[in-house]
Amino acid sequence: MANTTTISFTLTTPKSTTTFLSSLPTKSNLNFKLNPFTSSTHFKSIPNSSIPILKSFPDDTVITTTTPSYRNLKSRLRSGETLYGIFLLTFSPTLSEIAGLAGYDFVVVDMEHGHGSISDALPCLHALAASQTAAIVRVPETTAAWAKKALDLGPQGIMFPMIESGKSAAKAVSYCRFPPAGLRGSAHPIVRASSYGIDEGYLNNYLDELLVMVQVESEEGVKNVEKIAAVDGVDCVQMGPLDLSASMGYLWDPGNKKVKETLREAERKVLKRKSEKDDVFLSGFALPFDGPKDLRSRGYHMVSGASDVGLFRNSVVEDVLRFKESLVEDGSDSDREELGKDADEKYWSE
Repeated sequence: MANTTTISFTLTTPKSTTTFLSSLPTKSNLNFKLNPFTSSTHFKSIPNSSIPILKSFPDDTVITTTTPSYRNLKSRLRSGETLYGIFLLTFSPTLSEIAGLAGYDFVVVDMEHGHGSISDALPCLHALAASQTAAIVRVPETTAAWAKKALDLGPQGIMFPMIESGKSAAKAVSYCRFPPAGLRGSAHPIVRASSYGIDEGYLNNYLDELLVMVQVESEEGVKNVEKIAAVDGVDCVQMGPLDLSASMGYLWDPGNKKVKETLREAERKVLKRKSEKDDVFLSGFALPFDGPKDLRSRGYHMVSGASDVGLFRNSVVEDVLRFKESLVEDGSDSDREELGKDADEKYWSE
């Protein structure tokens, strides 16, 4: 009888392993961000204090905080952070992703002055989500239809232009709330804002996570800024210095003394409301004569320091100028003056 050999196999399920962020090698300049679009986190066991976040402004000041950056914009503002962002007018997903990876706290996808619409904004929001950076959508006008389309995309914030009264601010807020509290159309089971219906807690959380921003950018708006800031549901008043200067007759002189005084008046009233009720924040856009550091020193809670178009324009003009200057052999002042004409500071209009 032939010898036989019996071989036995035992199949075992491999043990699952969990890797925590706190166990990963980190450097002091790493900024860990978790998904800001979900109502819950998969890293509940990680204490907030174990995730160091490095925040910086475009000056010599560096702020280090242990606040995890995956929290939504509204909660970060309430915790006392000053947030720094950029406006996106090109609707480029690549530039959106770069802006997020660069460390901006938020990116405003601008449908008011940018060429794109809803279908162009969506890839930008995808890119920002990939870089785990908060998106704010500025709608071209304050209507229920535009608000509905923008909010269904699932941004963390929405910005309404040219708000001039408490009544118009209240209308803007109503466009962000589902009935019976507001007028927002309901398609929450199938839109990106609710993770296409996968986020079952969306209806319970959406108001806590959405930052509603209204722009005050006219003389009429400044006159009514106290009423605007007092409207329930207005989270942030965004100042618009260029449109304000135009409404005052200083289109080509936004740095005019009268414009500055009017802007300061509006700022003081919003900050007064903030100190008394702690329910509204001040935001604005920096200009060449009124930089990010200036806005922050006056109490702004959100500062937009640039636009993608402005940064690219300045960079390419400087690049061309640098090359052409290298071709100038005599180095005369007149030649350099002629070459530098196109490199003058320009204003970016809201």
